[in-house]
Amino acid sequence: MDLPNEDDPILIELQAVHSDLKTLIQASADMNTSYEKMNEKFDYMQENLNIASKRVAPLQSLSIAAKALETRINRAVSPGLALLESFKLFEALQRTLLEIASELLAEKNSRKRLEKLIKYVDCVDKLKEAIGCIGRESDPAIQKLQEVVEFLSRTKATDRYRTERLRETLITLKAVCETEVDSMSFDGLLDEALLNLQDEYEGLLKKLRHQNIGERQGDGVDGKNLVSISLGSEVEVEVLRRISETLAANDCLDICIDMFVKVRYIRAAKALMRLSPDYLKTYTPEEIDEMEWESLETAIALWIQHFELAVKTVFVAEKNLCSQVLGNIMEGMVWPECFIKIADKIMAVFFRFGEGVARSSKEPQKLFKLLDMFDSLEKLKPEFSDVFDGESGADICTRFRELEKLLVHASTRVFWEFGLQIEGNQDGFPPPQDGSVPKLVRYAINYLKNLTIDNYSAPMAQVLRTEHLWKSGILSNPENDQDLLKDAVSNVMEAIQRNVESKKSRYKDKVLAQIFAMNTYWYIYMRTRNTELGKVLGEPYMKKRYRYAAEESAYLYQKQAWGSLVKLLDKEDIRRLNNKEGVAGVVKSKMEAFMTGFEEICKRHRINYKIVSDADLREQIKDATIRLVLPAYTEFFDAYSSVFLQGKSYLPPESVEALLRQIFEGGDQGGADGKPRRDSGD
Repeated sequence: MDLPNEDDPILIELQAVHSDLKTLIQASADMNTSYEKMNEKFDYMQENLNIASKRVAPLQSLSIAAKALETRINRAVSPGLALLESFKLFEALQRTLLEIASELLAEKNSRKRLEKLIKYVDCVDKLKEAIGCIGRESDPAIQKLQEVVEFLSRTKATDRYRTERLRETLITLKAVCETEVDSMSFDGLLDEALLNLQDEYEGLLKKLRHQNIGERQGDGVDGKNLVSISLGSEVEVEVLRRISETLAANDCLDICIDMFVKVRYIRAAKALMRLSPDYLKTYTPEEIDEMEWESLETAIALWIQHFELAVKTVFVAEKNLCSQVLGNIMEGMVWPECFIKIADKIMAVFFRFGEGVARSSKEPQKLFKLLDMFDSLEKLKPEFSDVFDGESGADICTRFRELEKLLVHASTRVFWEFGLQIEGNQDGFPPPQDGSVPKLVRYAINYLKNLTIDNYSAPMAQVLRTEHLWKSGILSNPENDQDLLKDAVSNVMEAIQRNVESKKSRYKDKVLAQIFAMNTYWYIYMRTRNTELGKVLGEPYMKKRYRYAAEESAYLYQKQAWGSLVKLLDKEDIRRLNNKEGVAGVVKSKMEAFMTGFEEICKRHRINYKIVSDADLREQIKDATIRLVLPAYTEFFDAYSSVFLQGKSYLPPESVEALLRQIFEGGDQGGADGKPRRDSGD
């Protein structure tokens, strides 16, 4: 076997590894020896640490206790310092408030005084907030201080003397917070300031007056006479708003509301009293019935004007003031009720008078004033609804609607009763003795003419439609307004016609009955044609019922008054006679009978009969009468003048014509007894 070569690389590498392993093993043995020595040192140190730990443990407990005490003291100091700052602020605000109050007393300029009053209110608000802060900060300060006292008592972190002093401080702080905070709120300067604000509030409310109302005769709500609906300047309103909010924030809301309502009610009432509404003292139906008609007319006209003025100006202004001053209190829930309290009593007085008029006796002349009242309410309804809107104004709006209902019922009842009175001839008078147009007819026609003019036809039609809807139901299909008005007026016109026919039948003199009918029907026709009443009824209706009736009566008048007279001059029986003596006797007899009848009828026309003063009718009757009488008389006179001229003289045709004209044209061509003179010859 061959020996390895010393220069072999593998052998050299193995020798190097062996040397490294040997060195590593030796180092490991040395390290193990060092670790053993180190363990011995660690054991010694651990023993020393255990001894030190036992000695340091009491100091560690004291350190932890000190840190806990420091934490509690810091927690108690922070709220305590904040509480002290609040007390300092409160004292500073008190001094400021007193200074501003002194300046207010000395200030004479109204504008500057209002500005200082705003500063005063600001200071009161800040004082209230400072008291609130003291109240809010006192409990945390007391609680934290109590925690410190309890901690010291439990841990004995300090000596007993310091703990007792801290406990006494706690007791004193509790007493101060329990008594002083209440005193600050209710018995101190804040309470005095609130009383001052109430006085300022009341004084400023009294100062705001309605301007120009009642200062001029005829003050109204239209055109140049429109009065101001704003109350107070912006600064005054702002001051009132700030004071209201401050009083409300300090538990004085009830006082604020009562004061506002009382003062503004008095101011609104006094503003309207400047209009001298003494008529409002008379409001029961019985009292209204006792009033003179002229006084009642004036009272109703004033009521319409004053009611509109109250709604459109006085209460609009009061509502705006309520909203501006009290609008921010309780999210706007307070001011509507306050406004209604101000307006309710005043509106009740107006409603009371209107209801009294509507419930009073239903005399015909009241219809126009009732319609005036109804029309004014209808025109005022949009503004009224705006002023008294919402739930708070529901009762006033209800009473407004009830008044309208009363006026509708009263108006329709007056109108229907007017027709019934006409038909029932309740005027209590006999037919006119001269056949002239009766006063009732004149009154009724004039009444209906006034009713159909624009001022009254529209409200009357609306009243009739409303009444129709109430009776037939809102789902019914009402007639056209004009048709309703036409039917209503036609009913009264027919009642007038029945009244005329009733009076006509009471005449014993048939001629006079026809004169009466002719006069009356012609009057009705002529007074209604070319008027609003004629337009409502229509020309065909008027002709058929009244013109034709007048013409028929005129024909019967001629037939009964003059026709029988003309028949006396009939020549048929004379022609049958052969001897002159017989003819002369019959002619003279006929002539005597004619003249006697002519004298009688002329006398009646002068004394008992009256043809209406209508020129057209008189001219027509005159011409018709002359055409009827004069030709027959002329023919008879000319034919037989030779017979009766030898004896008694008779009126020539010219004189008969003159007398006929005198009957219808006036003048006096007769004798003292009303008889025509019998002239002879030419």
